[in-house]
This record gives sequence, C-alpha cells and structure tokens, in this order.
Amino acid sequence: MGLFKRWRRKRIGQKPFPDTWRFILKDNVPYYSRLKENDRQELHRHIMVFLSEKNFEGCGGLVITDEIKVTIAAQACILLLHRKTDYYPGLNTILVYPSSFMVPHRTIYEGGMIIEGSLPLSGQSWHRGPVILSWDDVKHSIADAHDGHNVVFHEFAHQIDSAMGEGDSSDVLRRHSSFIAWARVMQKDFQRLREAFESNQSTVLDKYGATNPAEFFAVATEFFFERPAELQKHHPDLYNELKNFYHQDPAGN
Repeated sequence: MGLFKRWRRKRIGQKPFPDTWRFILKDNVPYYSRLKENDRQELHRHIMVFLSEKNFEGCGGLVITDEIKVTIAAQACILLLHRKTDYYPGLNTILVYPSSFMVPHRTIYEGGMIIEGSLPLSGQSWHRGPVILSWDDVKHSIADAHDGHNVVFHEFAHQIDSAMGEGDSSDVLRRHSSFIAWARVMQKDFQRLREAFESNQSTVLDKYGATNPAEFFAVATEFFFERPAELQKHHPDLYNELKNFYHQDPAGN
C-alpha cells in the first residue's frame, strides 16, 4: 500500500462522522449496537474510507441514497474490524437492484440434455468485479438479525475469500501453521455439512454451504456474526477459527 494512499485514508478517517449516518447505523445495522465504543469509532473510519473509494450504482430504477450506501458499507466493513486492510482490493463498484435480479442459468441433465433459463438472486460477488445486491434482501437481513442469513456479509465474505488474502492482514492467512489449522477445520466442517446434506439430516448451518468450499465460508461467516452462540456450541472448532480470522468474538460480546 503506497504512502499517499495511507495518508489519504488517514485524512478521510479523521473527518467527522455525520450524525445522520449514525442514525442509519442504529436503525439498519443490528450488529452496530453490540459493538463497544472504540469499535464503533473504528467502524466509522472504515465506512468513511469505503464510501470514498467505492462506487454505488442503482439498477432497475433504484435511486441510490445515503441509507443504502451506509447500510451496505457498514456491514461490509464489520468484516474488516481489528486488522489492517486494503478495503477489498479489486472491488470498485457495488450494483444495487430494488429486489431480486435475474441471471442466466444452465442446467445439464443426464443424457446431455441442457435447459437454459434465468435464476433470481439476492446477491452475487465477482472476483475483481462488482458486488451485486438486492436492496429488498438487504432490508430483509436487517429485519431479522438472528436468522443466520445476511446477504451483505455473505457476498463480502466471497470478496475476502476470492482475494486469497490480498490486502488482508489476518494472522490466520499470514502464518503457515495457523493456515494449515484453518484449512483442516474448514475442510472437516465442510465435509460434515456435505454428508448431512446428502443424508437429509438437519443442520445448524444452511445447507447451501454444502455447495462448495467458497459457499461454505460465506455461510459460516453469516452464522458467525448473526448466530454466534449457536455456531460456537455446535461447531466449536469452526467458531474458533473464524474468531481468529476476523479478530472478533461476537459470542463473547
């Protein structure tokens, strides 16, 4: 990270945080109320930098407002607390639709038959591309902060994962021994979820996480911040690794 970029970000982070934005955080970001005051101040600085560097674009007729920007930026920046960060390098634009958006979808059946159509999504994340979100689904995540589903946490966890540690100073990624332990636990719990999915057993984690390791990390991140005590009880090793990765302990807050 260049000296000018660090200087610029420090200057931005020192600016007064608007009172209207504080009200948005209190109303729209449930996790904000659980943070200690020094963590709130750190989050404010992250939000200021994030909003100065990322471009928000409304799609499908949606007009971007401060409420939309601050609500999304705050949840994206919660994942960055307590460690040095380069604020999702490679991400320049967040596209926001009023509601779920359609993407092309192809299904291949036995015998080679292919059916093409469209699939509605609430969010999508592209490596070195945009994050796409449905504002209705962002608001739904706000309405129930303990259901284990948060589309912003989910899609920005994909951004962290796809960057492969670029711009992130988490000790888990920097140290070989801790990375090996991280990978072992993630693989173990991912396989556990896959087996539960295949045998139709009930699970704490959303079975969508059994799709692949990337989706598992994103789903686990949602649960870590929204249902931490439950995740800690049923997946203690996974919880501990996520606590080390994010440098946060939401179950202990």
